Amino acid sequence: MKRRDAGMLFEFEEVTTPNRQAYKPLLLMADDSEAMVNTYISEGQLYEARIGDDIIGVLLCAEIEPNVVELKNIALRPTYRGKGIGKEMVATALEMYAQKGYEKMIIGTANCSIDNIALYQKMGFRLYDVKKDFFASYPKPITEFGIRGVDMWMFERAL
Repeated sequence: MKRRDAGMLFEFEEVTTPNRQAYKPLLLMADDSEAMVNTYISEGQLYEARIGDDIIGVLLCAEIEPNVVELKNIALRPTYRGKGIGKEMVATALEMYAQKGYEKMIIGTANCSIDNIALYQKMGFRLYDVKKDFFASYPKPITEFGIRGVDMWMFERAL
């Protein structure tokens, strides 16, 4: 499906290849733990955002219980960040899963990911849980805005 944002036309389509390993470098842009990415790379639906032949981003969603889908990973190449494309990708996922009959979408992010926290709230997600020390075992500490990422903040939105 074609989507337009920030004056850019990009394609957003489900990845149908069974070999998702080629997408791992993109997924690792949003999740620093390869071990964690390996736990979900084969789950659910993986989507790619493309401009021409250039894959500019990915989004992975998985059903976690009947009628509830989790947006497990969304990543954009640095050149395309801050242009509204990520927001459009999330909005597209919200529309698609609502049409599929899901009732709720959840998403988690590090307590230090201020930009993500702001984006999700602007898009109607509400904080509902904190997974304390979720990132404490990551091999490399996560730090953004001078804040150490230790907890995962969980957000939800009705579809």
